Amino acid sequence: MTVPLNGQETDVVLRRHPRARRLKLQVDGKLGLPVLTLPPGVTEAEGLSFLNRNAGWTRKRMETLPEKVTFAPDVIFPFRGQDLKIDHRPDARGTVSIDGDRVIVSGGAEHLSRRVTDFCKKQAKATIKPLAGQLAAELGRKPNRITIRDQRTRWGSCAANGDLSFSWRLILAPPDILDYVVAHEVAHLVHMNHSTAFWKTVTQLYPQCDRARDWLGIHGTRLHRIG
Repeated sequence: MTVPLNGQETDVVLRRHPRARRLKLQVDGKLGLPVLTLPPGVTEAEGLSFLNRNAGWTRKRMETLPEKVTFAPDVIFPFRGQDLKIDHRPDARGTVSIDGDRVIVSGGAEHLSRRVTDFCKKQAKATIKPLAGQLAAELGRKPNRITIRDQRTRWGSCAANGDLSFSWRLILAPPDILDYVVAHEVAHLVHMNHSTAFWKTVTQLYPQCDRARDWLGIHGTRLHRIG
């Protein structure tokens, strides 16, 4: 829906969540839009009033979002922490590949963005799945299903049945950041909480967890603005 925000018409994503306990307002890094979550019993009008009371914060947050980076010819984006430039070769045939500091993409321009995204997802899966299995084995555990998704709010998750899920955008981060997130979720196979024992297990798998968490806090939004 579109609402006036500080005198400017702004698109807002309005969501209802049956388990939400309070109004929640955030700016989605991928969408570049405010997301207002309403708990049961709260009317839309009450939600919009809450949004208007926080209009200044919301507008400032939107203005400080990193620039959106769309996969297109000659665009530079990070991959495993290294900047790569998209080299589009429409007349060439073959799969997407990396050559030095370039990503070679063949085929029509209308397919370029999807092909680069699919390539990143494939690389993320090829990196994360064996690492998760290896780290889980160190803890005497075995993951159930491992999936790669485009999660907006979390870099990874662990379900009670041992399913692990990770954001494909981790492949855009430096390798050690990906390692930390995988270690974090694998540790949940032992501790389904964030207790002292949990963090001790994370540190056992990845000793530099504080530094990696800080990196994600500073640069994570930028990764959600890519693609």
